[in-house]
Amino acid sequence: MRVPRIFSDRTLAEGGDIALEAGAARHLLSVLRLRPGDALIVFNGRGGEYRARLLTADGKQARVRLEHYQEGPPPSPLRITLAVGLSKGERMDWVIQKAVELGVQRICPLVTERCEVRLKGQRAERKSRHWQAIAESACEQSGQNLVPRIAAPVALQMALAEAEQGADACKLILDPRASQSLASLLDSRPPGQITAVILLSGPEGGFSEAEVDLVTRHGFTAVSLGPRVLRTETAPLAACALLQGHWGDWR
Repeated sequence: MRVPRIFSDRTLAEGGDIALEAGAARHLLSVLRLRPGDALIVFNGRGGEYRARLLTADGKQARVRLEHYQEGPPPSPLRITLAVGLSKGERMDWVIQKAVELGVQRICPLVTERCEVRLKGQRAERKSRHWQAIAESACEQSGQNLVPRIAAPVALQMALAEAEQGADACKLILDPRASQSLASLLDSRPPGQITAVILLSGPEGGFSEAEVDLVTRHGFTAVSLGPRVLRTETAPLAACALLQGHWGDWR
């Protein structure tokens, strides 16, 4: 049986005891049905993990002992930053969850010309916390110990300004109208040559021509994913899988 993994934002130390947060405790006790003495793994998203054991289960509270520190699996050697247009309903949740499972190390929700979602104030803060919790859960499931940071939604122009700092990164924008495919670009650059990628992917309506022109003037290369137009939640995940297969740790 697979040992369950639990994220906790507590400070962790070998040999210490911690009380888990309410959500983590509820998941362990009500969903996974763990009992005192059962083994688990605890991590706090800042690297490494701890073999642990459930000490007490009192109602909705759980206390665990951290028995042994271990490094766990390393992150992908390819640092992917995914900047993706805001989308409606659960599509954004889906993209964040699966992108984290694919090893993306930073996700930036984008406000673009054709976005149908507008987030401000407290609603934006609640969404950001919700997305961060999805990233934490995805790390629990996929065995990762470094939790990606989900940035607050930003306008495309601000994302481009931040991308200027990534001088060593391969900068790509997904555009079904592009003459070059992502596959052909990968074929032209051997494995190991690229260690960082900034990938832009649009909302339901895609990027406008003006936005693509703006982005390419900032040093991004427009690439397509083949003859079919993919949905907003499919395209970035397909691209991330291709990138991990060529420059990442899918060997």
